[in-house]
Amino acid sequence: MDAPTTTSSAGSDGSGGNSGDWGWFTPSRKPADDRRAPDQQSEERAPSRPVNPIRPVGTEADGRTPPAPAPAPGPGAGDRGTDDRRTDRSPDDRRAPGPAAPGPAARGSEEHQRPDEVAPAPQDVRPGPDSPFAVPETASPDAILLRRTMAEVEPISDKVTSYFYALLFVQHPELRPLFPAAMDAQRDRLFKAILTAARLIDDLDILTEFLTRLGRGHRKYGTQPEHYPAVGECLIGALTRYAVSTWSDEAEAAWVRAYTQISQIMIDSAAEDELIAPAWWQAEVVGHELRTHDIAVITVRPDQPYPFLAGQYTSLETPWWPRVWRHYSFAAAPRSDGLLSFHVKAVPAGWVSSALVHRARPGDVIRLGPPAGSMTVDHASDNGLLCLGGGTGIAPIKALVEDVADHGRNRPVEVFYGARNDHDLYDIDTMLRLAQKHPWLAVRPVVSDGPTNGLSGRLPDAVRQYGPWNAFDAYLSGPPGMIRSGVDALMGVGIPSHRIRHDSIEELAAAAE
Repeated sequence: MDAPTTTSSAGSDGSGGNSGDWGWFTPSRKPADDRRAPDQQSEERAPSRPVNPIRPVGTEADGRTPPAPAPAPGPGAGDRGTDDRRTDRSPDDRRAPGPAAPGPAARGSEEHQRPDEVAPAPQDVRPGPDSPFAVPETASPDAILLRRTMAEVEPISDKVTSYFYALLFVQHPELRPLFPAAMDAQRDRLFKAILTAARLIDDLDILTEFLTRLGRGHRKYGTQPEHYPAVGECLIGALTRYAVSTWSDEAEAAWVRAYTQISQIMIDSAAEDELIAPAWWQAEVVGHELRTHDIAVITVRPDQPYPFLAGQYTSLETPWWPRVWRHYSFAAAPRSDGLLSFHVKAVPAGWVSSALVHRARPGDVIRLGPPAGSMTVDHASDNGLLCLGGGTGIAPIKALVEDVADHGRNRPVEVFYGARNDHDLYDIDTMLRLAQKHPWLAVRPVVSDGPTNGLSGRLPDAVRQYGPWNAFDAYLSGPPGMIRSGVDALMGVGIPSHRIRHDSIEELAAAAE
């Protein structure tokens, strides 16, 4: 499974980072290292009761109980890499988490109580009002139990995630080849996606949409129905070990019910998608233009028709890094010749981006996942488009402009193209040519550092100088910081939030990253 990463669109800028909406996956500081020996950690924290088997409907999975005690995270499992749609850093540690010597549970302790501390009563662990796991007044009994568990493990998310993968790879080694060799980028995604789905358990429509896209996207990994029970067992195993205050028979039953529902929606969506679309598309590189020393415009020809909408993005895998996928926005509206274009910036130490910019050449073959994202034009509306594109975030903005032109509506489109200096406005000539061709289009370059022939300052500040924007829908694509400040600025000048478009957390999770 994939996991949400950022609220921005897939501009591949390399300047991204997590939006902070999911704090326990993006801690403000690295948790203090647990310097005890692995075998000592295992002895102190090993679960004292077996994990219930997970048997999603329709999988015909064997109802096996995983062996106890479970393994603790091995060396390097606590090292955490960050990952988002724009950033693909090389790992510091390429080892998969391995098992540590298990030890017996301490005698005399409660079932879910660590022997070195007295756990508070379950009702004492409640997510605060500002927590992403705050319990709505209308929450179902299962949702209350799920959110309390998630709130408890929030401060120790790295340990929970590492332990989850240690369980998965030790108890189910046949699943290890489905993951990339280095787990720095992948490590949070699967576990994070499950918890995201659990958080939405009472919002069936949103949950189904989220999981449907996730299930379809997971086809490219080779995920099969029989894999879901194994993941569920290890999820319960990790929560059993670390949610010592809120865990109970009732909580475990709630998680089993939730995971069964989650997995079944994903299994069904993958089966439906298999009838109409491939798991991935092969695409030959037919054009590679280096615009700057670290930005390339790459054009590919898919091996079969690839349906998508302007403003969407896809996931991409190169032959040099198997099973490592990164998101990139389409840089052009759908074309009659079927070609697809992407703007890629080589991130320092970035595996996929560096390979695409510096290594890929015409004739190379890459893989594409399914399209995703909702930053698309509503062609039934008469509103104008106010577009903010930062860095390579200009790619989907250009696609939106072409889409408006293709529909012949002549709606006003205002583009603010931001960069640090004039040199980084690598696609300004293309945008200005479009403006010359279409009188309804205005393009304004905005440079934050150094002299410029355009506007000086921050992109959101430049937008405030113009307007009014009450008859415009807004579209934002760029680094997460620009997205956040841009949304604030647009709402400050009177554009309601429902008319401000950028890819949501759920969509990013659903897009097979």
